[in-house]
Amino acid sequence: MTTSIPSLISIPYNVFASPAASILLPIALGTTTGLGSGVKQSQTAYHAMKQPPLSPPAQVFGPAWTLLYGLMGYASHRAITMSPPSSASTDKMGALYTIQLGVNILWMPLFFGMRRVDLAAADIVLLAGLNGYLTYLYFSVDNLAGWCQVPHLAWLAFATYLTGGVGYLNNWDISKAKLGKRV
Repeated sequence: MTTSIPSLISIPYNVFASPAASILLPIALGTTTGLGSGVKQSQTAYHAMKQPPLSPPAQVFGPAWTLLYGLMGYASHRAITMSPPSSASTDKMGALYTIQLGVNILWMPLFFGMRRVDLAAADIVLLAGLNGYLTYLYFSVDNLAGWCQVPHLAWLAFATYLTGGVGYLNNWDISKAKLGKRV
């Protein structure tokens, strides 16, 4: 029996086969990353940075990402279970979904942990590209799965603007943005 490279780097099919597991996995990973980054410290740092116009309050991000993670998980469930099991397209979607989830989870540690807005900006651009392609693949299999990805793409466009705006307004250095110290 041969196993393709994409299937080796993918979340197991059994997770995608379960709607609940597909939804809860990204929410759990995102929540763990958010809590691990220190919610209060992240909010304090967020307020200490110069923000671009239209920046929402820090309290918006947790609920927004929870909803987006749930939608992305459900979309992955729909698209992957609607494709023939163990097909090349199923393996490709599973691998791309797994990679984008990892890239997504990296943003917070890059931005708030390492204070590397340049790396966070590169991360989110990569994330938007991966999700654009994933959305295209999902639409080719199931319209509902594709539409579940559209809010995520819209938010990623907005988050890219915010990340780039913070970088630009803070001279790409947010290392001093902590505990109320205005950059």
